[in-house]
Amino acid sequence: MRQKPLNPTPFLLLFLVPVAAWAAWLGWDQRRDVHPDGSVTGPYEAWQVIGLVLTLLAPVYWAASRRHVTGAVLGTTAGLAAATYYDWSDDSSGLFVIGVGMVMTASLVVTFALSALIASVTRDGRRGGSARKA
Repeated sequence: MRQKPLNPTPFLLLFLVPVAAWAAWLGWDQRRDVHPDGSVTGPYEAWQVIGLVLTLLAPVYWAASRRHVTGAVLGTTAGLAAATYYDWSDDSSGLFVIGVGMVMTASLVVTFALSALIASVTRDGRRGGSARKA
């Protein structure tokens, strides 16, 4: 897999998109739900997290298919880490740092695997990664 030289544009774009997507999907929901049996869930519902993930697939695909794998991986990871840190930093226990680390690690691993897969099956924005240029 041949990668293009480091370009700050994909990184910056893929930093800003997760921050905006986090605000749109998860940032507005800050209340925990208390059920009749006394159990507490939330503040996020599964559909919100799924929406966030699906929203991030498009820019990651765009960057990885153009061989900006580093920008796709680091930009998305940094954007999600910044958004989670900002959103969760009002936790007085300090345990939010563990959650931010988990989000950061998971997004790093998943975006790397996804970007590598996308870059290997696409070539210059087109399908057919095994075909060679003439």
